Amino acid sequence: MGLITLLFHEPLLFCLLVPILLYSVIIHEVSHGAMALLFGDDTARRYGRLTLNPVSHIDPIGSIALLLVGFGWAKPVPVNYAVLRNSRFGLIAVSLAGCAANILIATIAIFLQQLTVNSGNDLLASVLAIVAQINIILGAFNLIPIPPLDGSRILTSFLPLDAQMRLAAIEPYGFIIIVVLLYTHVLTSVISFIQNGITGAIGLLLSPLTGRFHY
Repeated sequence: MGLITLLFHEPLLFCLLVPILLYSVIIHEVSHGAMALLFGDDTARRYGRLTLNPVSHIDPIGSIALLLVGFGWAKPVPVNYAVLRNSRFGLIAVSLAGCAANILIATIAIFLQQLTVNSGNDLLASVLAIVAQINIILGAFNLIPIPPLDGSRILTSFLPLDAQMRLAAIEPYGFIIIVVLLYTHVLTSVISFIQNGITGAIGLLLSPLTGRFHY
């Protein structure tokens, strides 16, 4: 989804979406830092990253990507995994925190969308639908187990040491690998599978509350 096209066709919708979506990637990173603090690592706090001030988080390339292709990123929050209490569970919890935050944002957006189905407010419905969709994409994308994505940290927690080292060795090339796999559509079915799982889980959660689920 190229949000930049909305700037020319629906500028009001674009202006409403941009701050919400930028904060979606910011909250993703802050969630990592907050969870790390809960498990004993105060690195993010010491570096001033436990804040919602966008100046502390915005990554120019990630922000442009969010507008052009529908998903992006903020500057990664620093985490010292070596000092986390209950190291394996701590690693999993910190790694999942960002994705969980995006899924929560999507859940809230879909819940509000369900409540406004018959309101006649098409602009609000469009904002909520796009916010939900992009946050589900962000959550699904980050669960892919390729470094430096969150899914690779989760995978690491279950691997023996030698496999952990081999996975860590490809991290410097991870961004290039991800771009190539996206460009060649190798990851398309993987992301879609994870998206469908997230959407299904949200549906199961919201159906008892709304009495219906159409998304």
